[in-house]
Amino acid sequence: MRAVVVNKYGEAPVVAKVPTPQRGPGQVLIKLTAAGMNPMDRTLASGDWRPMRATFPMVLGADGAGVIDTVGDGTARFSAGDHVFGQLLIAPLGSAGTYAEYVAVTEDAPLAWVPDGLGLVVAAALPTAGMTGLYLVEHVLGPLTGRILLIVGAGGGIGSFATQLAVNAGAHVIANVLESAADRMREYGVAETVDHTLTPVADAVRKAHPDGIDVLLDLASDRDAFAKLAALVRPGGKAVTTKFVADTGALKPAGVTGVNFALHDFERSGGGLSLASSELLDRVAQAVSTGRIMAPPITRISLEDAPAVLSAADREGTEGKTVITL
Repeated sequence: MRAVVVNKYGEAPVVAKVPTPQRGPGQVLIKLTAAGMNPMDRTLASGDWRPMRATFPMVLGADGAGVIDTVGDGTARFSAGDHVFGQLLIAPLGSAGTYAEYVAVTEDAPLAWVPDGLGLVVAAALPTAGMTGLYLVEHVLGPLTGRILLIVGAGGGIGSFATQLAVNAGAHVIANVLESAADRMREYGVAETVDHTLTPVADAVRKAHPDGIDVLLDLASDRDAFAKLAALVRPGGKAVTTKFVADTGALKPAGVTGVNFALHDFERSGGGLSLASSELLDRVAQAVSTGRIMAPPITRISLEDAPAVLSAADREGTEGKTVITL
């Protein structure tokens, strides 16, 4: 089969022919239709993040959607022909990569059925970004009704989900996005937008809210930029980052709770904490399929285009999601 691989950490990704995986007892073989791209895919390929043992050639990608091709002996949860999607960050790393035509995993992997009416390309855009956004809003940011919440990087994958879910939870959301995404944010129900290319975010928010904000969710900033934005949070509030750049000790004297959040926290948990689950996947898919939230804008690319996109110097500001169609 064709797949996007690296043969060692730090090597440029390439499209290569690799053996089609063989499903064993208790496993399902999925013919993939689409694979969602995430910033973490680049850090895994480079070796900057090594959460588990890897196998080479490492097939890249964790998010995917497709159709169950065959099922192994003892498999009861899924049947051939089922439309499924999931996040397959499974040991050894690279053994269940989704930038490929097929993948074989156990039936208890983080997989869920794709709801009727939800296409497989859209489903492939949901796993990592959707689960992260949902978990942040429900379990990390705290009560949001009537609270002022600044989301930095609101136009990206996680930001698109977190913004809508926070609005639905009653927050007064300030979305940091490029001006080109402002109309989309208004469709999501945000109260204010600020474009960091036109004015410093901290200055704009401080001018509009001199008494401060209640919660910061920062999906993009480095350590120094995060510290400046966290200074906007008033005592009793939270400053949350997905980039692990919060100095939680430095925030305490100001009465601000700093949080470094990751959906997967393998190193810090002593070897295996992942919040990804079939239940969380299903809830995200149901929210999109029923119209409670919208899927982010999707840019479709081919498998052959994926290495160049993955190797691009800076994809952090990309709007919505990029999905490989197979």
